[in-house]
Amino acid sequence: MASETEITPEEKAARKAERAARREAQERERAVRYPYVQNRELSWLKFNERVLEEAFDENVPLLERLRYIAIFGTNLDEFFMVRVGSLLDIKVMRPRFIDSKTGWTIDEQIEQIRAAVRPLYARRDEAFYQVEEALRQQGIASLETDEWLDADRKFIRKFYESAIAPVLSPQIVDAHHPFPHLPNKKIFVMAWLGKPGKKKRVLGLVPLPDNTSSIVYLPPVEGDAFDVRYTRLSRIIAAYLPAIFPGYEICEENIVCVTRNADIDPTEEGYDVDEDIRYRMKRLLKRRQRLAPVRVECTKPLAPEIQKYLLDELGVPPEAVYCSRAPLTLEYLGSLTKEIAARQGEDVAASMLFEPFEPAQTPALPPTESAMAYLDEHDVLLSYPYQSMDFFLRVLREAATDDAVISIRITIYRLSRRSRLVDYLCRAAEEGKDVTVLVELRARFDEENNINWSEKLEDAGCTVMYGLDGYKVHSKLCLITRRVDGELRHITHVGTGNFNETTARVYTDLSLLTSDDDIGRDAAEIFRNVGVSYLEAEYDTLWASPSTMRTNIITELEAEAVRAREGQTDEGQRAGRGGRAILKMNSLTDIEVIDALVRASQADVQIDLIVRGICCLLPGVEGYTDNIRVTSIIGRFLEHSRVYWFGDDDVVGLDADEPRVFISSADFMIRNLSDRVEVAGPVRAPELRARVREILDIELNEQTKRWVLGADGTYTRLPASGEVIDSQKFLLEAAAQDAAQDPSQGTGRV
Repeated sequence: MASETEITPEEKAARKAERAARREAQERERAVRYPYVQNRELSWLKFNERVLEEAFDENVPLLERLRYIAIFGTNLDEFFMVRVGSLLDIKVMRPRFIDSKTGWTIDEQIEQIRAAVRPLYARRDEAFYQVEEALRQQGIASLETDEWLDADRKFIRKFYESAIAPVLSPQIVDAHHPFPHLPNKKIFVMAWLGKPGKKKRVLGLVPLPDNTSSIVYLPPVEGDAFDVRYTRLSRIIAAYLPAIFPGYEICEENIVCVTRNADIDPTEEGYDVDEDIRYRMKRLLKRRQRLAPVRVECTKPLAPEIQKYLLDELGVPPEAVYCSRAPLTLEYLGSLTKEIAARQGEDVAASMLFEPFEPAQTPALPPTESAMAYLDEHDVLLSYPYQSMDFFLRVLREAATDDAVISIRITIYRLSRRSRLVDYLCRAAEEGKDVTVLVELRARFDEENNINWSEKLEDAGCTVMYGLDGYKVHSKLCLITRRVDGELRHITHVGTGNFNETTARVYTDLSLLTSDDDIGRDAAEIFRNVGVSYLEAEYDTLWASPSTMRTNIITELEAEAVRAREGQTDEGQRAGRGGRAILKMNSLTDIEVIDALVRASQADVQIDLIVRGICCLLPGVEGYTDNIRVTSIIGRFLEHSRVYWFGDDDVVGLDADEPRVFISSADFMIRNLSDRVEVAGPVRAPELRARVREILDIELNEQTKRWVLGADGTYTRLPASGEVIDSQKFLLEAAAQDAAQDPSQGTGRV
């Protein structure tokens, strides 16, 4: 046999290729053994499609329908910036990477994504122009260029000359003017320019001015059918291209926008050990605008010559080009609402929006009563946005000046632009409390906001930490420690959503506030361990990732499988025993948890999954997921809470340990269970477990905004039958009713 040194380079290359092909075949074979899973990227696109479908619902007010189109667009932007960007990065680093769920290569995944996205653009155009036509019926019109009246053209000329032309920065691309950098999501009016008598064409680019609305309101015209009249700024610039590029013939014009990879990861960047992560994040944010393009959008098909030139310069394939007749941005929605109110009346504008509401103040404590004293006697479960965050903020405000409080610990992932919470933490530090704030600077697209808040907290005297290398801190944990009669007492907050006073009005989340000593001691230990970067600890009461979360979830599912098997015996049937789990989350992708769910289903555990977004598990697959049902709710509020319910349906009369109910910051995703610090806390009070169950039951009986996932991966809306339930509307009304009642009565309602 020839020695390794006698093997030719060609033979070495052939052997390497053979080994790689063998590994690829093995990966594909492993993927085939999962007939109950689907690709995560396609599952996400189906979620965004459900968001878009809300724009077609005529029961949704007109401007809210437009808002759903805007949300769909920003969701898709982030999908390309993050998910498609990361796939392209993986392709460079691991060209033979195989998706463990489908057996697809990176190229196959991207091909499937592009095939799925293209019809979504057509559907968005259909939704947008359907809403635009409905707005026209209400006297509100976006005017095309050929609809401009003489009075409009006079106004537009003056507006262009005084407000637009002075701030434009047009550029041609030729031998003396290199192709410019096109920033991420920056909109350009593009022109293909020619000189009379010459064949050669040059590219002209005009960026829309910064800090300028993408629409221009036109003055009312007496006798015109429209009260609110506006036109797109891009149309105005396109109309003035001959003036912008004098001496050139405008052969073709278009609107273009480039989306760039935004999946920056500071853990993969070279940096000095002693470098401040806050400084490092500031540098990385500047890079986001310059990363590789992943998508090109235009408002009409590009001529072949222009497309080839543009794509060669950007380095993207023709498959990455998407055409949209609808505007590439709908940032003007808030401005349009104000304009309608000004021209047609506030009542008219209000009729085109969801009915305003005020979150219920619960518990309804008198101003003189202490919120912390109330927590000494009661656990409190807040349900956002139906109930206000004010009670939690009141607790922090009291803690800031309470002489008994010695320390406050909190983890922060996302905050609002204005935050009373930060004010109270700063006040506490100024009052001499030991305040430690872990600010996760890597919260995607909130990095700059978190940097700014961290600086303010630090200036006030708080101890600020910035997370851990290799792990994002995503938990929603707060611990207030007091010394009362010589003993330490804790008030602990465990939540499913961020400490964000803005999103608490539009995201559904749960917050548990408790003085339970077991939970408080575990929370204190978690903060100590995170402070020294030790993440392997196990806790008595709380679950935490990356150490115990996945294991505990699987253990609970296995326990339900045992109960289900016991329920199949004669004795178990007489006792009414059986396995049951209701699990609510944003996304389900973790294959170990999916396998555990499959085993539980095969053991006859009845499982309901309420998954708003990505769900890689396919329910109803014979022999695997027969006993699993998957529901997705897309409504006025973004369903964001994570709830894990294990145990029998009936909660009345059960002791403190049954059923086992947890609320958590963690979705069932690999990143949440392996690469993040997450916390789940038990809901121990029976009356609060009853409230959690009521929320879950109402959502499982939702009939207006509920989608059901089938074994083939498609979502359908079930036809309404009996009493039609809108779960979000029901919970909103229930919270308002209960707020008026004595909180000590424990009504059990939300």
